[in-house]
Amino acid sequence: MASSTTIADTTTTCAGTNSNLIVAQFKCLDDNYGYLIHDEKSGETAAVDTPCATTYQAELQKRNWKLSHIFNTHHHWDHTGGNNDLKSIYGELTILGPKVEENKIPSINVSLAQGDEITLGQNSIQILDVGGHTTGHIAYYFPNQNKVFCGDALFALGCGKMFEGTPQQFWTSLQRLRDLPDETTVYCAHEYTMGNAKFAKSVEPNNLELMERVQEIESLRKQNLPTVPSNLGLEKRTNPFLRVDVSQEIRKNVNIKDGDDDATAFGKVRSAKDNFRG
Repeated sequence: MASSTTIADTTTTCAGTNSNLIVAQFKCLDDNYGYLIHDEKSGETAAVDTPCATTYQAELQKRNWKLSHIFNTHHHWDHTGGNNDLKSIYGELTILGPKVEENKIPSINVSLAQGDEITLGQNSIQILDVGGHTTGHIAYYFPNQNKVFCGDALFALGCGKMFEGTPQQFWTSLQRLRDLPDETTVYCAHEYTMGNAKFAKSVEPNNLELMERVQEIESLRKQNLPTVPSNLGLEKRTNPFLRVDVSQEIRKNVNIKDGDDDATAFGKVRSAKDNFRG
C-alpha cells in the first residue's frame, strides 16, 4: 500500500455565510486521490470515497477533524473499501451514495439521485447523475465554491472506462459536467493524467493549448507533483472526451463518420483510448 502524502489543503469561503470550506487532498493506494471536505463553522467533515480507511484516519487525526459523512461516487472497491472500517472507528456516520447502486455501497444510509440537494454545514451540494463508468455514478457539486467531486466520471484530460454504461449515457453525463461554469475546480479520483495526455496528443495534435498543457503536466510529474485538481474551462478546451462534438480533428483521427451522432462519436473515442498503446 502506498504511503499517505498530503497535498496542500485549500480553503474557500461559502458565499452568503461565514463558513470556510477546507479541502484536503492526499494520495491513497497506488494512484487514487483521497479527499476530506471540512466545514470550519459546523465542524462537519466528509470523506469523498474511501480507498483506504487507514490513510483517511491518519489524515483526520493530523488535522484533529472528526469524520461525519462519507460521499461515495460509485461502488468500485477503491472508492468504498474503507466505508465499514471508518464507520467502526467513528461511530454514527452519514454514508451517502448513488441510489442505483445502493445495494453495492457498504453501510450506505442515504441514497441519492440526479437533482437531489444535500448540505455539509451551510454548504449546499447538488447531486449530478454522471453514470457511464458505472451505471449509477454520481458527482457532488458545490455551486457556491465552484467545486465538483466527480470520482471516475471525468479525469484531467480523460474520463473513466465505460464498464457498465452506454455511450449515450456516458456522453449525456459528460455534457452535464461540461455545462458547469468554466471556473469550476474538478476534483477527480486518480492520477492518470500523463497517460491521458499521450492519447489526447495523438487525436488532436494541432490543439496548441493542449500541447502547452502537456508540457506543464510533464514538468509536474517529473517533480512528482499532482496534476489534480484541474480547471473545467481548461478541460473543455483540451480534454478530447469533452470535445468530440466540436473538434473536427478528433473526429477525423478517430474515424468518426459524418453520419455518426455525438454519442456514437464519444463511444469511438472511448474505444480508441481503450486500445491506445502510445
